[in-house]
Amino acid sequence: MIIDYKNIKIHYTVSGEGKTILLLHGFLETSSMWKDLEPEFARTHQVVCIDLLGHGETDSLGYVHTMEDMADAVYAVLRYLKIKHAKVIGHSMGGYVALALAEQQPQIFEGLCLMNSTFEADNEERKVLRTRANEMAKTNFENLVRMSFANLFAPESRISFKATYEQALYIALNTSLQGYMAANEGMKLRLNRFEVFKSLKAHKLIILGKKDALINKDLLIAKIVDTDIKYSELSEGHMSHIENLSELTYFLLHFIEK
Repeated sequence: MIIDYKNIKIHYTVSGEGKTILLLHGFLETSSMWKDLEPEFARTHQVVCIDLLGHGETDSLGYVHTMEDMADAVYAVLRYLKIKHAKVIGHSMGGYVALALAEQQPQIFEGLCLMNSTFEADNEERKVLRTRANEMAKTNFENLVRMSFANLFAPESRISFKATYEQALYIALNTSLQGYMAANEGMKLRLNRFEVFKSLKAHKLIILGKKDALINKDLLIAKIVDTDIKYSELSEGHMSHIENLSELTYFLLHFIEK
């Protein structure tokens, strides 16, 4: 399904009935990343999946998509669907978008799960890497995406889940150059939203991968001590919906049913 938004098209899907679960995909992904989880959730809930700006079937809005821009687009879909409350699960960049939405519209949230994601802003080293990546993208996009994508998985997972890995890589390679650069720039600019997450009056969960090289797990765990934020740690890398699907399904079903 499609809605018009600021002269572009936003693509979304809706399945199931009941209270709403909103699923937000990560960088170089589309709403199809939820294909194994969505049917599980849709047995008892209405499930809304949205292609974020510059990804999947959603157009790019410009050459910088801030997390606030993406959150505004998500909120436009929720308003169109007349959804006032939801539990939100955001994978990686989707978690950043969810936190930006939580800052703007906290009343929506009945729960928020940061899945292989963080409330921290980029450190200076990561910002430099994003700037370099955007320069490289202009001349060597395919190799850049292949290299970046490989780092999302634990090394052995690239072999164990070869078919699924190749399918996800194909989707990543079909991200437009504009979508890549705009999202990467937006992630570089994002704010630290620990206080937003901590103060949100909702059920809160962080899903971590022990071999996830993109997330500083020890820092997150140390920061959420003495808060009402819970965490669960899985055995593999950044792509828990591929590498740890059965365990992830268990934790997320528990999260949405609370």
